Amino acid sequence: MNEADMNHDQGSTIWLTAQGHEDLKAEFAHLTQTARTEIADRIRESQQHGEFSEDNSELDQVKTEQAFVENRIAELRSILSHCSVIDPEQITTDRVGMGSVVKVEDLEFADVFEVRVVSSIEADPNKDYLSDESPMGTALFGAKVGDVVRFDAPDGVKSVKIHAISR
Repeated sequence: MNEADMNHDQGSTIWLTAQGHEDLKAEFAHLTQTARTEIADRIRESQQHGEFSEDNSELDQVKTEQAFVENRIAELRSILSHCSVIDPEQITTDRVGMGSVVKVEDLEFADVFEVRVVSSIEADPNKDYLSDESPMGTALFGAKVGDVVRFDAPDGVKSVKIHAISR
């Protein structure tokens, strides 16, 4: 598979970095092996103490948590069954694509920073992981070193210059 296929074959395949894939597998394992058991124990305890009374708010809270966990398990199962892990060797450095680390300069403030372009599932502003579906991610996609790209941000149109693209 070449980078062009990997870049926007978004219809059915979810592209993840190796670390993102491992993180999702670990979350799935934790939810299925630990969280489910803990919630089941809490439901049993709550039922014993509340004896199914209508005002057993603890039981209601645990059942809400159970629904959240089961929904997340189903979501992760779907993601993991439709994902492919990006081979770092397939990430080219001549154009921005999925998995690229991009060094950019905010032309308004002269700030230089790096972001990694990832799928929306893996996006995390705390790690500087930028979704390919975000305004900036979309603008960067396919651009080359030296290009200036513009995109709509919440506080107006922004321009960034690409200084480097790496794996």
